[in-house]
Amino acid sequence: MKEAFLLIDIQNDYFSGGRMELVGMENASKKAAEILKVFRTAGKPVFFIRHISTRQGAAFFIPGTPGIDIHTSISPFSEKEIIEKHFPNSFFQTELLFRLKEAEITNLVICGAMSHMCIDTTVRVAKELGFECTLIADACATCDLKFKNETLPAHTVHTVFMAALDGMFATVMTTEEYLS
Repeated sequence: MKEAFLLIDIQNDYFSGGRMELVGMENASKKAAEILKVFRTAGKPVFFIRHISTRQGAAFFIPGTPGIDIHTSISPFSEKEIIEKHFPNSFFQTELLFRLKEAEITNLVICGAMSHMCIDTTVRVAKELGFECTLIADACATCDLKFKNETLPAHTVHTVFMAALDGMFATVMTTEEYLS
């Protein structure tokens, strides 16, 4: 078993003052930082996934803005650790799969944002590609969602997506559970 840590879209636009503030992003990044420290201490591979929107009319992660920068709470050591993506799937049209295979990675520890979008998509694809996935629930964040006339609170959205991924696609656990 060779493990790598994927930190997905922990970028300025998702934090207070950003263009798409998420519920619980500050706490999620603190939890991600705890795991990041353990991976770095052990010399295990770490990949920061950075979304840059190329979609016409995008409201956040706009190229050339500070919102695309990886948040300082989990700063990468070098640009080599960063993989840029333009879609929710961290594997689609990126070098992620190549880099993981090159490093002979079999297991992924995943966290970041948004639970219902890029986390969900990446975890499902990673499992289909043959990786064993551990998803750190309290190191992920999302936002309220609206469907027709109903608003679903971020906590509900997050919980539903963690429940849907647990078992079939990933082992979902807390930071404390993972570190113990």
